[in-house]
Amino acid sequence: MRTQFTRELVALTNDLTLMCRLAHDAAERVTDALVDADLTATYEVFALDEQLQKMYSACEARTVVLLALQAPVARDLRHVVTAIQIASELSRIGTLINHAAEHVYKSHPELVAPQPIMDLLVAMGRLAAHHTAIAGQAVATGHQPPTEPISVTRSMEQLHQQLHSALADPTWTKPTDTSIDIALVGNHLERCVDHTARIDRLIRFLDTGIPPTAQPEDAP
Repeated sequence: MRTQFTRELVALTNDLTLMCRLAHDAAERVTDALVDADLTATYEVFALDEQLQKMYSACEARTVVLLALQAPVARDLRHVVTAIQIASELSRIGTLINHAAEHVYKSHPELVAPQPIMDLLVAMGRLAAHHTAIAGQAVATGHQPPTEPISVTRSMEQLHQQLHSALADPTWTKPTDTSIDIALVGNHLERCVDHTARIDRLIRFLDTGIPPTAQPEDAP
C-alpha cells in the first residue's frame, strides 16, 4: 500500500513538473507572438493552455483519489494538498497567458503596442517565462532554488509601473480602447509572476511545514 502511494506521489510530481514546462513554453511563445504579431505562436499558446488545463483536471482527480483512498497524514498529506494548490496556480498562469495571446490575435496583423511600450511588454513576458522556469525547478526537486523570488517580483512591479506611466503620459495619443488592451496584457503578465511567487511559498510549506500565510513577505 505504501509503495503504491509513493508511486502515486512521484507520478503527481512528474505531472506538476510537466505543467510547469507547459506554462513556461506558453510564456515564451506569447512573448514571441508579441514581438512579431505572430499568429502561429499565438495558436501554439492556445494549444499549450488547452493541454495545461487538461493536465490540471487530471491532477485534481488524482489528488482526490489519493485523499479518499489513501487517507494520508503528516508530510504525505501536506504533499498532496500542496500539489493540488500548485496545479491550481499553474492553471491560472496558463489562463493569463492565454488571455495575453488573445490580445495578439485581436490586434493582428498590427502589433499590440508601438515601440518603446512593446519593449516593456516583451521584458515582462520574458520575466514571466524566466520565473516560471524557476518554479518548475522547485516543483521538480521539492526545494526552493537559490534565486530569491521577491527580487523578480519587484522587477516585474517596476516594469508594470513603467508601463502605466507610459500609458498615462500626455504624449500618448492612442485611443482609450488601445490603452486598455495594452494595460490588460501587462496585467496578465505581471499576475503570472504573482502566481509563481505563490508556488515558491507552497514549496517552502512543503519543505518546512510553515504555511504560506505565516511566511514573511521577503522569505526566500
